Amino acid sequence: MPSTISDADHTLTCPSCGRNPVAAGPAGPGAPPVLVRRVVAVLFVDIVGFTALVDGLEPEEVRALQVDYFGAVSRVARAYGGIVEKYVGDAVLVVFGSDEQDDALDAYRAVQAGLRMQEDLDGRPLAGRHPVRTRVGIATGDVVAELGARDGGHAMISGSVVTTAARLQAYAPHGTVVVDAYTRHATAAMIAYQDLPPVAAPGKPRPLELWRALPRHNPRHAARPRTARLTAR
Repeated sequence: MPSTISDADHTLTCPSCGRNPVAAGPAGPGAPPVLVRRVVAVLFVDIVGFTALVDGLEPEEVRALQVDYFGAVSRVARAYGGIVEKYVGDAVLVVFGSDEQDDALDAYRAVQAGLRMQEDLDGRPLAGRHPVRTRVGIATGDVVAELGARDGGHAMISGSVVTTAARLQAYAPHGTVVVDAYTRHATAAMIAYQDLPPVAAPGKPRPLELWRALPRHNPRHAARPRTARLTAR
């Protein structure tokens, strides 16, 4: 069972507003949030060349593009049991942390969700006229998260695995899903991978190892419906 951490022991603070983003969580406004440490799979996805794509577009066009894109990503994430933690520009952060006590299953669902996102979005004209390509980074590891967080709650998660997933997404070749060593090891019996050259990441003492997840010949396999939530193990 993971350790529970109260606000008195560990404070999470939004860098923009300085507030504790989970203080008004399921326990009610002002109640100390219940936080747990656990292993999750973190997925980052963004649009390749988003800045150039939206340069010169009217704000209404940008919004229509984002709404279409976020809708497509969130539908896939939820189908595979993910929690959409936040949207930032064209990036989406999704957390996979099930109540089934199976880290490998969480990592597997994250990778399959990433592959499905690319299948659904690759070359698709968003808002009816803007074809896009995406890239996905996935890392699995320890975080501190709010107990009972549900999709759409924007609960803050903390841990270096979030930064690792973001870096993997930034280094991913266009149109690919790239994973870290933990994710690859957890899913190697279920998913085929291609070795990629390690990259030197700022702040990391050693080169970052990464692998490309290879899609199945028939990737449209069913995802088991489930409620997306973070619970104690």
